[in-house]
Amino acid sequence: MSQSARHQVVIIGGGAAGIATAASMLKRRSGLDIAIVEPSDTHAYQPGWTMVGGGIFEPEVTRRPMASVIPKAVQWVKAAAASFQPENNGVTLEDGSTLQYEILIVAPGIRLAWEKIAGLEETLGRNGVTSNYRYDLAPYTWELVQGLRSGRAIFTQPVMPIKCAGAPQKSMYLSCDHWRRAGVLGDIEVEFRNVGGVLFGVQDYVPALMEYVEKYDIALKLGSNLVAVDGTAQAATFKSEDGEVTREFDMLHVVPPQVAPQFLADSPLSAESGFTDVDQHTLQHVRYPNVFGLGDAGSMPNAKTAAAARKQAPVVAVNGLRQLDGKGPTAGYDGYGSCPLTVERGKIVLAEFGYGGKLAPSFPTWLIDGTKAQRLSWMLKADFLPWLYWNGMLKGREWLAGPGGLIAQ
Repeated sequence: MSQSARHQVVIIGGGAAGIATAASMLKRRSGLDIAIVEPSDTHAYQPGWTMVGGGIFEPEVTRRPMASVIPKAVQWVKAAAASFQPENNGVTLEDGSTLQYEILIVAPGIRLAWEKIAGLEETLGRNGVTSNYRYDLAPYTWELVQGLRSGRAIFTQPVMPIKCAGAPQKSMYLSCDHWRRAGVLGDIEVEFRNVGGVLFGVQDYVPALMEYVEKYDIALKLGSNLVAVDGTAQAATFKSEDGEVTREFDMLHVVPPQVAPQFLADSPLSAESGFTDVDQHTLQHVRYPNVFGLGDAGSMPNAKTAAAARKQAPVVAVNGLRQLDGKGPTAGYDGYGSCPLTVERGKIVLAEFGYGGKLAPSFPTWLIDGTKAQRLSWMLKADFLPWLYWNGMLKGREWLAGPGGLIAQ
């Protein structure tokens, strides 16, 4: 690549949000000159990792070569972004070269901050310490679940925001369901230690989840934050208002704290949170009108899920093209997020909600009542949603995800 290249649209990030946006823009304007900046060789369907950790999917089905999912008409810049110069419509890459843009779309995802928990990185993947938040560790979760016949299993949840707020619970319920079927659940002490003060942020779904907490006899420890792990001693230290407590474990499923990528947090594009400072409805940057942000790196107060990115991509596609044409945004995002909570093998509580915890079901309640554990929701999660991801969302087919109109302020 030359020292300086120019494109109509530059997209930072080849994850779900970045690729879906590129595909949606090309569906609307086929000759568009788009570059995606992405250093990784592979693209992952991350919602599948919970299923890997539960022994339902093989890990390989969740990953494909990056080259196979980037739209053919897009130029793939296989590099990492280093800094932004929005005043000059420029992005500097790690190799020192620059890209100039007319429209910039920021979608680099969220960073897993494993280092914020003392001793964790050294013991991940051994000593009973695992996490479904990493491709290479999800199979170890399943290995531990199958091997555990008695003892203590602890599942943790850090401070928000995190990718898929339900994922810490999903791994716990699927593990408990396996132990129940294997006849060993009564010999395993299960704890859910969550920094937050509630089991789940949208109250309507809590009763159905509490049924499973009780069914599996899970000890709920709210306001409890994992601060350190001693792998060789198999001991985890938690902080709460009452002080510190150290708990021995046989299995520890950790969800790491999550933060904005550093190059974004350090840039003129960031909000105080470190994420891209955008209007929560138009997804347009609040200071630079030719910059848009979506996905896990956006400052919007929605749940950070692939389903949210699926709804955001058409909004950015429409508003980005209008900006390119010198017009104002017309599409609006309502905060939609979806969290299919796998409460047992074959049943899911399908949480779908928008800003302010407002329920936003995709299906009529006679078909799927999201506030109850249902089999049809499981079929959706296990069979339909992965197919929709690879063949719909990443191809610019906006099934169940057309751009909404602007919400009156």
